[in-house]
Amino acid sequence: MAREDAATAVRLDKWLWAARFYKTRSAATEAVLGGKVDVNGDGAKPARTVRAGDTIVVRVAPYRFEVVVTGVGERRGTAAQAAELYQETQASAAARALLADQLRLAPSLEFSEGRPSKKDRRTIEKLRGRR
Repeated sequence: MAREDAATAVRLDKWLWAARFYKTRSAATEAVLGGKVDVNGDGAKPARTVRAGDTIVVRVAPYRFEVVVTGVGERRGTAAQAAELYQETQASAAARALLADQLRLAPSLEFSEGRPSKKDRRTIEKLRGRR
């Protein structure tokens, strides 16, 4: 990458880290290698360069972000600075809000008794056919 190009393009894993989608750059690299990030509709590798105008789809369980890159930065700044690096699409924001509502309204598992006693554990193992 040329020096003049360095100001307009940055590695994908660095951008994901700087935009605060992942807490560490290695976590961003693992996500890209795991197929959880697409750039302009194609799979990507961590070293792929990202420029302003690129569309990136990031899947951070259980949410899916579709963003358009508005700026590049190699340094991780504040959350406000990170928000300036991208613009989320309307459809993506609406889908995330709907999913958040569904997750909030979904019944949660309640554990009232705590862990099983030794006798209960043996009964469970018998039922599962392990003993």
